[in-house]
This record gives sequence, structure tokens and C-alpha cells, in this order.
Amino acid sequence: MRALVQRVSQASVSVDGETLGRIGPGLVILLGVSRDDAEPDTDYIVGKTVNLRIFPDEQGRFDRSALDNSSELLVISQFTLYGDTRKGRRPSFTQAASSEQAEATFAGVLDKFRATGLKVETGRFQAHMLVEISNDGPVTIMLDSSDLERPRRG
Repeated sequence: MRALVQRVSQASVSVDGETLGRIGPGLVILLGVSRDDAEPDTDYIVGKTVNLRIFPDEQGRFDRSALDNSSELLVISQFTLYGDTRKGRRPSFTQAASSEQAEATFAGVLDKFRATGLKVETGRFQAHMLVEISNDGPVTIMLDSSDLERPRRG
């Protein structure tokens, strides 16, 4: 599972001119589900996202998390995070989950984000969405649950 996390001052998502979700200060999470994802991947992404210390404290240092700030979350399904561009000019999405698997997994992720007590907004699965983001900083962090399997450099 991959999550592109952006700290925002505000964000919204709309489909066909209808606003489906809008947040104030918080995080936009563009979430890609792979065909190999399971519960530990979901737990890792949700836990890491809400606990990332990427909000400034009184001294301006990254020392506060979304949970510390009671931030709002806008979570958007984004299968293109699994685009493989190593060969040719057209991305391959063979690592992305099928739409059925991705939709079920995405719903589970939303449930876990909501269980944190933070306000969670989202768009519409498999729709063409317009996402408006006011990236604050800019601060953008890529999370990948496959990092759990990689050894740390020593």
C-alpha cells in the first residue's frame, strides 16, 4: 500500500461539479492499493499517517502529528501510485489491486482512519475527481507499506 501524504491548509474533492469532501488544515492522503496488500499494510499506513510529526510546534519544528492537532483528513483512492514506468512510455498498473479488491481495502482504510477520531472526508471510488489541494509548506511524504520488509541502513 502506498500513500502520498500532503500537509494542506485546505483541500476539497468534487465529481461533476458536486463537492463530495472538503477539509481545513490537515492532510490529503492519496492512497494506492496493491494486489498483495493485507491487514498489516492497512495498519501500517493508517498508524504512520496519523502519527507522522510533520506539523510545526511553537518553535516551527516538525514535532506535531495529525492526532496532536486534531487535523482533518481527505483520503482519495489513487491506483496510479502503482504505475510502473520502467519499460516503455505508458505506465503499467499490474501491481495495483483489482477494482473489487481495492474498493474493499479502501473502505477498510477509511474505517481505520475514522476510528482515530479525526474528521475524514473522501471522494467517490473509481470516479474522475477534481482534487483541489493547498499544499502547506509544501510538505509531501511518500509512505509505502513494503518498507516494513526492508532492512534499515545501519
